[in-house]
Amino acid sequence: MDDEDRIALLIDYENLALGSRDHLGVPFDLRPVADALAERGRVVTRRAYADWSYFDEDRRMLTRNHVELIEMTQRMGASRKNAADIKMAVDAIETAYERDYITTFAICTGDSDFTPLVHKLRELNKRVIGFGVRDSTSTMLPPACDEFLYYDDLDGVVPAGAEDTPARGSGRKGQGRGRNGSGKGGGSSAAPAQEPEPSTETADEGGGDTVEDTAPDLASLVAQTVSGLQRSSGGAVTASVLKRTLVRKDSTFSEAAYGFRAFGELLEHLSGRGIIDLSAGPAKGDPEVTLPEEGGRQEAFALLRQTVSELDDGEGVALSGLKDQLRARREGFSEKPLGYGSFLQFAKGADAAGLVQLQRQGSAYVVSVT
Repeated sequence: MDDEDRIALLIDYENLALGSRDHLGVPFDLRPVADALAERGRVVTRRAYADWSYFDEDRRMLTRNHVELIEMTQRMGASRKNAADIKMAVDAIETAYERDYITTFAICTGDSDFTPLVHKLRELNKRVIGFGVRDSTSTMLPPACDEFLYYDDLDGVVPAGAEDTPARGSGRKGQGRGRNGSGKGGGSSAAPAQEPEPSTETADEGGGDTVEDTAPDLASLVAQTVSGLQRSSGGAVTASVLKRTLVRKDSTFSEAAYGFRAFGELLEHLSGRGIIDLSAGPAKGDPEVTLPEEGGRQEAFALLRQTVSELDDGEGVALSGLKDQLRARREGFSEKPLGYGSFLQFAKGADAAGLVQLQRQGSAYVVSVT
């Protein structure tokens, strides 16, 4: 644990909440931010700053994610527009001086007023990761950070114009998994592109204690985590790093809950199904874990291209509802075991590969064949 980055997460909540609502058309959700940070280190401080009388529902979501809510009441006769910003900056500097074990600050805002804070934290030898909604983030802030992640691009963030039509038994990844893939947030019922999804009735009725019944959710979780680690670290992902990250995302994670005696056995099972590849790692018993370079991903991209070609009337095909069209052609299709957190991210991958063209038109996305 000593070589892990310790992260302090500080959230300018009004900026993110309004940015997500106004520009993405969806409520802000902390889970994608928390998952991205779990791939980068251990979050030891979580604070959000706002006048919480304006965000009553959001308070519950943040409390469930163990965020300390810092109240900055605005209604005191005189204007206190920047009160939350000032308090957040003061807390950041105080934390940097008093807690030298914290190596990284995650500053969640798109406000350029925080640029001097970022510069000061870096002067104090702290790494700074920024988060902000793309269309409400100042152009000054991202270059000041060591790393800046747009909330729009995080796994699990789907703008209002690009919603997946919910599949049977689908849910958010990484929350309260068990042998039946159920929990406080539900498990993703994602299956590999070549395999059908399990029956919802079996999962909902508590049946299906076999590995095969829970493997689709497990495949999604592991594939997305490996994909995130590869993006964030740029280096080898070993089994030990992967296990540590899975536990950071969900403290209840255990391979025993899926019917495996050891984590290595779980990895061997997923390797046999073509979800991951295993190779010799830097230490004995700690293999390197990667996602297959071709195979299922290229087949899935080809299926997307073929489907868009069949449906395109010359004006492109709306991304919303397109996933159902793929499922109609291949039962059980899901992008999640391929390492993508959403169908939008999968479509972006196909666009990057040059197989389709993804464009945003207003609040919606349209896909066409290049």
